[in-house]
Amino acid sequence: MFAIATLMTLISQVSGTPYIPGGDSPAGTDCSGLASWVSNAATGRPVYGSRFHTGNEEAALLARGFHYGTAPNSLVIGWNRSHTAVTLPDGTPVSSGEGGGVRVGGGGAYQPQFTHHMYLPMPAEEMADPLAPPPPDAPPLDAPPPDAPPPADQLPPPPLADAQMVPPPGDLIPQPA
Repeated sequence: MFAIATLMTLISQVSGTPYIPGGDSPAGTDCSGLASWVSNAATGRPVYGSRFHTGNEEAALLARGFHYGTAPNSLVIGWNRSHTAVTLPDGTPVSSGEGGGVRVGGGGAYQPQFTHHMYLPMPAEEMADPLAPPPPDAPPLDAPPPDAPPPADQLPPPPLADAQMVPPPGDLIPQPA
């Protein structure tokens, strides 16, 4: 699966790339090329070289593990017969061809003109901001797992064998009669 940081790194690297119809390289791309790049990065494919277009977008997204519809905290792609755009799992819209080349912004996947939507679910643990402080009830980062045995220096001594049993202080030792 993917991390938002991976997608944001890709977007920052290609932001400002010119709009080139059918483009599939850092030299430029169109809207479906950008959607291809983002979906490829999100599914572990090479970013360039496996692009789709609005005519085969549904089949291409299904092959990459996308589901029909939209879902919160997911990578969402919307399209119609002539345009497509992306909304990242954190809600960031990205597009190409809406006022120029690749850019952060625009209407994203939720534009009213889009007649199709698909999403790639993202596990909740990957949505966490790695720089955010832990919740107040979270255990310390260096705490052992709750089911971990205690450290060796905190274990009780092993039991003595019967021959080595020593009565507690104050107990009388039976004497043979």
